Amino acid sequence: MNTRVSIVRCSDYSGVKSAIKEALDLIGGLESIISPGNRVLLKPNVLAIRPPEDAVTTHPAVVSAMCELVLEAGGIPVIGDGAGITKPGHTTTTEAFRTSGIESIASAFGAELINFETSGYTEVSVPDARQFPRLYIAKAVLEADVVISLPKLKTHELTLYTGAVKNLFGIIPQKNRKQAHALEDRGLFGNAVVDIYSIVKPHLAVMDGVFGMEGNGPSNGTPVFAGVVMASYDCVALDIVASELIGIDPLKVPTNKAALSRGFGTEHPEVVGTPMEEVKIRFKRPEGGITAYMPSFFIGILRKQLTVKPFINTSKCELCKACVMNCSAHAIEEVGGILKINQQKCIQCYCCRELCPNDAVEIKKSLLLKIVTRSRT
Repeated sequence: MNTRVSIVRCSDYSGVKSAIKEALDLIGGLESIISPGNRVLLKPNVLAIRPPEDAVTTHPAVVSAMCELVLEAGGIPVIGDGAGITKPGHTTTTEAFRTSGIESIASAFGAELINFETSGYTEVSVPDARQFPRLYIAKAVLEADVVISLPKLKTHELTLYTGAVKNLFGIIPQKNRKQAHALEDRGLFGNAVVDIYSIVKPHLAVMDGVFGMEGNGPSNGTPVFAGVVMASYDCVALDIVASELIGIDPLKVPTNKAALSRGFGTEHPEVVGTPMEEVKIRFKRPEGGITAYMPSFFIGILRKQLTVKPFINTSKCELCKACVMNCSAHAIEEVGGILKINQQKCIQCYCCRELCPNDAVEIKKSLLLKIVTRSRT
């Protein structure tokens, strides 16, 4: 498989279509994967109900450009995702599509907009699974002729970095997502995500790196200008290059490590277009993922003293209970009219932080971890 990764500068979303076209031409173009009449599913990152300027979701300009380019290649673009739950009911993804600006893009192009939460899932077996021998996958993904991942360039508190492979987490239902987070271990979680990837390998990935997110991503970090778009026919190869581009050791990313161990991608992809050295930028690392950089023996000895615990800021909390619904460990309890996290049950997956619509879930580092992390800055 062609594992070449292209990097192209893009200073503004107004020029993103030409930048994406250049990135695609550098690796072989869309015509090599799209035949006339193909149904092409575009899978953006629509994590939560957030506007484009927050840099949580794939920018609508990127989705628009891909719709145009798919149509020019003779394909039929459809757009689909399943957001994380931030309120009861099945309206979350619909609202996230609207707030992110992607709903209006679909309307402009007459593209079908598919809510994975309500369009149904198909149970599939996973050969050589590490965590999930069976999974439910969105029907729309399995029925598409071509699948294209459109990730956002972001850090992630659990996996350090999130990109083209992790973007597939949105194609499974909430039940499977909670099971993955309940594994409590980054390595096991990485293998769970790669179980999904082993069933659905997108034909292409196009990374929105014009503005990314640094720090406590994927939803509580800070938007940061990176000025690039990237493309590859191989999601793992793209993630290897993209994580290195933002200053994260690719082999410290659980999904990268798990994928490479199972023969997916390559540790040293060929990079074409703009040299990485010219656009490399060091993103601020997520606080929740800092222990991934420490020696395993060190963590093993001092695990209890190296903690990053979430807690609920009751002055911000509006009792929507999104955190309760998303806690796979059932560690969040209502006590006296306020929500509290039971630290004995908490597995530190940070789903509560990721999906709180009011940023009411904050984190507290242990004294030892504060000392260790201060020494790295």
